[in-house]
Amino acid sequence: MKQQEWLERIGILADEFEKSVAYYDEHALFPKEHIQRLRDSGYTALTVAKEQGGEGIKLYDMLLLQERLAKGDGPTALSIGWHLSVMGELAEGNSWDSNVFNLVSEQVLKGALINRAASEAQTGSPTRGGRPGTSAVKTEDGWVVNGRKTFTTMSPVLDYFLVTAWIDEEQSIGVFLIHKDTDGVMIEETWDMMAMRGTGSHDLIMTNVRLDFSMLVELQTKKRTDKINGWLLHIPAVYLGIAQAARDYAVQFAKEYQPNSLKGPIKDVQAVQRQIGEIDLELMKARHFLYHVAELYDDSKRRKQIKGELGAVKHTVTNSAIHVVDKAMRVVGAKSLARTNPLQRYYRDVRAGLHNPPMDDATISKLAGMAFNET
Repeated sequence: MKQQEWLERIGILADEFEKSVAYYDEHALFPKEHIQRLRDSGYTALTVAKEQGGEGIKLYDMLLLQERLAKGDGPTALSIGWHLSVMGELAEGNSWDSNVFNLVSEQVLKGALINRAASEAQTGSPTRGGRPGTSAVKTEDGWVVNGRKTFTTMSPVLDYFLVTAWIDEEQSIGVFLIHKDTDGVMIEETWDMMAMRGTGSHDLIMTNVRLDFSMLVELQTKKRTDKINGWLLHIPAVYLGIAQAARDYAVQFAKEYQPNSLKGPIKDVQAVQRQIGEIDLELMKARHFLYHVAELYDDSKRRKQIKGELGAVKHTVTNSAIHVVDKAMRVVGAKSLARTNPLQRYYRDVRAGLHNPPMDDATISKLAGMAFNET
């Protein structure tokens, strides 16, 4: 992969998407055109394993591209990030039937999209450990799956869903690969949030969905749930990109805005300079932490050094992004609350990061547990 070449390509697309992102946000519409442009560019195939014919890019490179894309269009970046992270995780090794994995990889190379569907209204985030209400019953010729999933990001254009379901006879959670055209699969358009409005995170409904035995692609054992998944860092990378956009807007505003009470623009005001300086310091800390941990993860020999860092990075970067956008709004003042001003959208969108896994309290609790269990 030519990193600089891809950064330039994604930069061009991000700047184009930025022109229409406010429209999609205002009307809570899913930007299918944006996703199609990413498909056509080959972006959606970058994390497919090299053994499967893809680029097999490293986590570090994906985060760079995701941050740049989010600077122009946060919801689109978060949406496509889930697909990229799933394929990146699977490329590192999986328990899938080889024929099934080869088929999905081939389809992704042709533009197919995939995401996990694990959240439910009664269980909340799957990271909390709740047992899914979605069920899978074994029959003579396969499986029958019934249930409803919430927060199914990018649902309007997904080709494959990785659905968690409780298997009573196994007393375990299974993950089933379900194609969008399978009988009994339906998307109910329920997404109406104030943040990340363009992610199309609707409900996935499954009614007597019949699947072949081979569609049970994962069984959640203790070993699997303990596996480190660095690809989830696509989440903080997106919020870092949004924060950078807010910073750039505030800096440009400070250079240009001059009230008649001043002899020059507000960039010369000490209080404004302090806000901008604190913003850049916050971004530096967050960026260094994120990419350092990505480097550790990409090095298989150093990956074992990572313990609580993945959750800590998400916690740090997401909260930093919120602080950055807040400070940017203080620089701009009341104008930042205008519906036509992008800062109010940035603020709403970065706030959503607190509800992406892992949650702040879980991260802090894990770090405390590690500290008390030191030998």
